[in-house]
Amino acid sequence: MRSLIRTALALVFLFIMAGCVPHTTGETEVGVRTVKFGLIGAKGVEEKVYAPGSTYFFLPFVNDWHTFDTKLQNLEMTVQATRGDRRTRDDLLFKTIDGNDISLDVIIAYRIDPQKAPYIVQFVAPDDRTLREKVVRTIARSKPRDVFGELKTEEFYVAEKRERQAQKAKEELQRILGPQGIIIEKVLTKDYRFNPEYQKAIEDKKVADQRVEKNKSAQHAAIEEYKRKLEEAKGEVNKLVADADGEYLKAKIEADVYYDKQQLLAQAITAEGIAEARGIEQMNRALAGSGGEALVKLRIAEAIQDKQILLLPLSEGGMNLKTTDVNQLIQMLGVKKLSERKP
Repeated sequence: MRSLIRTALALVFLFIMAGCVPHTTGETEVGVRTVKFGLIGAKGVEEKVYAPGSTYFFLPFVNDWHTFDTKLQNLEMTVQATRGDRRTRDDLLFKTIDGNDISLDVIIAYRIDPQKAPYIVQFVAPDDRTLREKVVRTIARSKPRDVFGELKTEEFYVAEKRERQAQKAKEELQRILGPQGIIIEKVLTKDYRFNPEYQKAIEDKKVADQRVEKNKSAQHAAIEEYKRKLEEAKGEVNKLVADADGEYLKAKIEADVYYDKQQLLAQAITAEGIAEARGIEQMNRALAGSGGEALVKLRIAEAIQDKQILLLPLSEGGMNLKTTDVNQLIQMLGVKKLSERKP
């Protein structure tokens, strides 16, 4: 009996294996198996995630097989019909917070969480295309409109503000789609367009603003040039003042030196005069004594040394100096002296 049971089980197993068909997953795909009829185990979606790049065998009809690509995917919504998911205009149309119409090109970069593939099959979508079109695309065309609509019209020209709203849109999409097994990696904004008339008005305003900025720059440059010339003039004045101060100090130093020199010279002259006066005073004192007469005689003797002395008779009956012409007498004596020297 046991042999018969083993044989029967082996035949059943061979029968089952003969009816199995292969199910594969790509290099970036994960697989999910759904059991329709529970012959041995429970039926329903298996919680097991089948790894990428593998082949599995299951019975047909009683099993369903679903695969999801886990690589990064880009959902591009653009005005260009030759790009993006649709061959028609597909950009986001909405109004800014100040009421102007605007269209925006957006790219949503997302991927599937492999561990949530069974949940996606059960509650979200049976395959990648349905997940992309019915879930990701629907929400991605709705929520970003609200987020980017918070900007004013002119704020779209500021890249930092667009990036801030793109980050906010990413966080909002992740909040909604994250529980569904979808990971939002990035929200990117590209071109944006306004109503043609309003666009022209904005461009005209931008041109006017540029002219204003240009005039401000020219004014600023003129002010800076004035400041530069003012500083140059101040520098020149300071140089002249410094030169004048230098000349003044130089003249003052020279005058002080001359004054000190003259003062020293005056002091020297004064000292010399005082010394000479004292010498004369001492001499006068010496001459006033008994030695003064002898000194006078000595000086007279020195004065008449080697001098010719002529004695004239001055007695009664002799020469009378009051009536004698002394000059004629000297001339006569000189001529006589000269005649005596001739041979």
